Amino acid sequence: MDESEAPPRLGLAMLLLAILVAAACAIVYELLIGSTSSYFLGDSVEQFSLTIGFFLFAMGVGAWLSRLVKDKLLQRFIQLELWLGLVGGSAVGCLYALYAYTDQFRYGMLLLIVLIGSLIGLEVPLLTRILRQHGSLRTALSSVLSMDYFGSLFAALLFPYILMPFLGAMHTSVLTGLLNWVVGIVVLLVFRHQLSPRSWRLLCIQGGGIGVALFALLYFSAPLVDRWESALYEDVVVYEEQSPYQKIVMTSRGEQVRLYLNGHLQFASIDEYRYHEALVHPAMVLAKNRRRVLIIGGGDGLTAREVLKYSEVNTLDLVDLDPAITRLALRNPHLTRLNENALSKQQVEVKNVDGFLFLQEEHPAYDVIIFDLPDPREESLTKLYSREGYKLAQRLLSPGGVVVTQATSPYYARQAYWCIGRTMEAAGFETLSYHLNVPSFGEWGFHIGSLGPIEPELVRFVVDQRYLDESVWLAMQIFSLDMERIDSEINELDKPVLARYYRRGWNEWF
Repeated sequence: MDESEAPPRLGLAMLLLAILVAAACAIVYELLIGSTSSYFLGDSVEQFSLTIGFFLFAMGVGAWLSRLVKDKLLQRFIQLELWLGLVGGSAVGCLYALYAYTDQFRYGMLLLIVLIGSLIGLEVPLLTRILRQHGSLRTALSSVLSMDYFGSLFAALLFPYILMPFLGAMHTSVLTGLLNWVVGIVVLLVFRHQLSPRSWRLLCIQGGGIGVALFALLYFSAPLVDRWESALYEDVVVYEEQSPYQKIVMTSRGEQVRLYLNGHLQFASIDEYRYHEALVHPAMVLAKNRRRVLIIGGGDGLTAREVLKYSEVNTLDLVDLDPAITRLALRNPHLTRLNENALSKQQVEVKNVDGFLFLQEEHPAYDVIIFDLPDPREESLTKLYSREGYKLAQRLLSPGGVVVTQATSPYYARQAYWCIGRTMEAAGFETLSYHLNVPSFGEWGFHIGSLGPIEPELVRFVVDQRYLDESVWLAMQIFSLDMERIDSEINELDKPVLARYYRRGWNEWF
């Protein structure tokens, strides 16, 4: 039997299923490379734009190259699936290794995209031509394209809700590669009688070797990831988790611990008190009342620890999107020791919801609102630093209430820092800006907002602290010439300029 003979009904069904699976695998590879690149390089808009653009370009190249395949279509398709499984299955491992051991991550990422995209671009033309031999072009095209689109939707839904939260990037990559490999092997078995003995043997050898490589990579993926991630951090990794929202890593050196989210340092236990005292206590003292406090972010519980030093606080709502972080703060002994079990106190209610959506709801007014947020390194992280976000916070303030936000570095990201202050003013706040040195981060800044005049010289701290006193507080309001206020646009939901200011500032230094 040659390729021109009609395959059995099982064979046609298998080819249609192969299209569905191949399309799903293609989307997963695209999402894996985009998300992994965003994890390492930040700026998810740029990374996904590059990934999608180069993928589509490479698929076009692959589709064009398919015209060079003139015969042995089944054999070429089987080879394509086997080798795509190997390259795609090892893609995330390659990205980890490139970032950990070389300075060529960007070039390696683009090379992987072009290679995988070209192989994917070959799939649809080859399958269409195979099906065309057993029906009309109209039927072949409609079958191939419909299954291709169905597979894409399936993968797009599976990736954020199942694959990344439960498997992580490395295991998802390898298992997706194995799925391509399985497609190739099953097609090889179903159509074995349409292949010459020599082609059969060659494909079996290739399939066997690639299968061994992929299963070995799956078996060793956990220790390999541990080794590569250890190369990214100065200290020993003692905890890691991929939540639906971010990669959480905790490291330890003796009694010192550090927490990283998506590779970015959130705190170091040796000096975190400087940051958290500066964030919390000026606002708490300047507020007219301190009965009801809202923290947006701060899922590690360290900001809550400082707030709970005030006996007047009877309600503390902590809103953090990621339940994995607040769960860690409640259970991990490193964190519970640092945060003094703050999230277990009766005054505290943890709400794992989006902070921006929380601010849009109706709540009793708060005396103090504290934004302890990740830095605005990406557009998606800037909405709570926007004019609209601050107006929502203003709506929930009690008379005499105070808002405070961390605002990145006035030295390393000077324009981003002052953009946040100007945005608060545009929302209707009187502002007070101040900064301090946190050794783990360098110069770091904050902005306080109030609907009335702010009198910083009247501040008297009433709880014990390790860093702040009245003289230090007054010094924190003095900015050297290289950190003084500069012009910036207002950060808005529709025009998130803050992320661009932030990246431009930090990229000049690191």
